[in-house]
Amino acid sequence: MSHNKAPQPESDNGRVNVIPDPEVVPKAERRRFTAEYKRRILQAADACAQPGEVGTLLRREGLYSSHLTTWRQQRQRGELHGLTPAKRGRKADPQAAEIAWLQRETERLKAQLARAELIIDVQKKLSQMLGLPETPSDEST
Repeated sequence: MSHNKAPQPESDNGRVNVIPDPEVVPKAERRRFTAEYKRRILQAADACAQPGEVGTLLRREGLYSSHLTTWRQQRQRGELHGLTPAKRGRKADPQAAEIAWLQRETERLKAQLARAELIIDVQKKLSQMLGLPETPSDEST
């Protein structure tokens, strides 16, 4: 006797359409644990007195023993804030933001200076075309 499976809907070409499992996540994400959760798990692990209780706790929570080891080391070093997950990747350069701002400001001022010089040149040419006398500039003093 054969097992009866639920029939799969067929497409026009006779092939069976495979419906993806909705439980499968397209891209796995790294788990993040809050500092409070870590403290609670460490307290529960420290309270385990019977053999096998820590293993039961880890299986129930879906954790590895390396999690406990790392969290205990952080707690022992006094890293209370260390129980929160650290940002991954390059560390931000504290001067980078200021340098970027100064570069943008320099570019803005250069553009402003170029506009001012263009206006001055146009005024000089217009003055020459109209035959107006040049006014002495402050630069010659």
